[in-house]
Amino acid sequence: MRAARPYLIFIFGLLTLAVWFWPNRPQAGDVTMPDARFHSVSYAPFRAWQSPLTGTFPTGAEVAQDLKLIAKHADGIRTYSSLEGDYDIGALAKQAGLKVWVGIWLGSNPRDNAREMAAGIAQANAHPHTDTRVVVGNEVLLRRDLSAADLIKDIDYVRARVKQPVAYADVASFWFEFPQVAKHVDIVMIHLLPYWQNHPVNVNAAIARIGRTIARTEKLFPGKRISVGETGWPSRGRWRGDAAPSRINEAVFLRKFVSLAHRDHVDYNLIEAFDQNWKYHDEGIAGANWGIWNAARQPKFPLEGPVVEMPHWPLYAGTAILLSVALTIFGGAVGPLAIALAFGLGNALTYAGAITWHELYDYSLIICALVNIPAQAALAWFAIRRARGPARSTPAAHTILLARASLFGHAHLRDWAARRFDHLWFLFLFTTAIVQAFLVFDPRYRDAPFAIFAVPVIVAIWRLLARDLPAANDWRDWLPSAVIAVGAIASIVISGLLNTEFLIWNLLALILAAPNLVGTLRRTNMRNEAHAAN
Repeated sequence: MRAARPYLIFIFGLLTLAVWFWPNRPQAGDVTMPDARFHSVSYAPFRAWQSPLTGTFPTGAEVAQDLKLIAKHADGIRTYSSLEGDYDIGALAKQAGLKVWVGIWLGSNPRDNAREMAAGIAQANAHPHTDTRVVVGNEVLLRRDLSAADLIKDIDYVRARVKQPVAYADVASFWFEFPQVAKHVDIVMIHLLPYWQNHPVNVNAAIARIGRTIARTEKLFPGKRISVGETGWPSRGRWRGDAAPSRINEAVFLRKFVSLAHRDHVDYNLIEAFDQNWKYHDEGIAGANWGIWNAARQPKFPLEGPVVEMPHWPLYAGTAILLSVALTIFGGAVGPLAIALAFGLGNALTYAGAITWHELYDYSLIICALVNIPAQAALAWFAIRRARGPARSTPAAHTILLARASLFGHAHLRDWAARRFDHLWFLFLFTTAIVQAFLVFDPRYRDAPFAIFAVPVIVAIWRLLARDLPAANDWRDWLPSAVIAVGAIASIVISGLLNTEFLIWNLLALILAAPNLVGTLRRTNMRNEAHAAN
């Protein structure tokens, strides 16, 4: 067997470096902010495997460590509940030199609300110089947990028992809908989260919208102190319109917002100090990635200077080259197309592993990764071995073989080893069809699944270029691809053309579906020609 040509490996290696470098080149170095200290940051103390949903809380020592870190970059913190945790947040904040916006969580249960208010009042009175305001309720009207009248009663109750200014925090549109609440607070606290709005926009448009919303709020409530209770941008997650979560966009948003706040003398709190993995369950990957620091308490980007989207990209590029060379040599790849396939598969596997590693938020995701990554590796190996021989597109023989290609309902399982590529290919198509259906019918918190299907997409591209087109012989062979194609078109319509992430994914989904669909069409045409000849 001929050996792979070294100059091709060298060329594809250079292309690999370019592919990893370009999206990870330093950016946003010219975007600055006047002061690297923030007014306040939202503080939820939970670390990577802690969650209020499971009742696992950090220790006082861990909270003290967090506050010491925050104090290097912020003047204060905002809390959301006065009951969670076995520590005195006011005392720990005082030790760290931080001020506290004391949060009182209100829900639909009056008994729980009474306990929260009692704890919040006690906290505020115990630390009158550290606790600078009391926030009674967070997005209660948004969640429809209380009526405006009941909310006002709770606000009045707390306001009569503390010396600090009292605020209520909600999305700006609910302040506009229920302006009567403003008469009962000292501070009108608005949430400005352009990523989550019904009409999301990119970072530049978001900053302009925030400026307009603050001005509108000041005009509607003259004489009231206006405060931005939450604003921020996620570093990972699903695109919404052209609102793109990324490390660079989060840095740019924060820098531009702080500049706006400094210019217009806006009081503000950023969401949030640390990534909260537990929020994945309610808000998807985006919900877990609003922190200035990640869940391991490492800064995600510098507050000044250039930002790199994936700081460890040289490691990933090197890994991709090593995997690609290994696939080339041990897989017996010869010729430009086969070597290109090897490098495509090596890069796809590295990308899948790198993205998946950073999104293991719970045990279910770990289990999925332990199935998906080895399956993609197996498909990559089977594909590179398949590429050694000529593309098997002889219609008569291929029709017989394809009858054994799928799992469900097909016979000849004794040929599993010989047909393992086809079996695994079918499983990936079947899984893609299910995922694509979810992206159409329940898309809000679902990301484009690039990492999950990185290898199958590369294999599909190769099959089209090599004309390794299966001639479908059964509905089990063409139906998953048809579902993928229809779902991709529907998802493009739902997501819109501004959503570059989903536009790219859905185009790749169409490519993923293409080999089986093209094979089906070819087989149908040949059958019709044969009938016409007879």
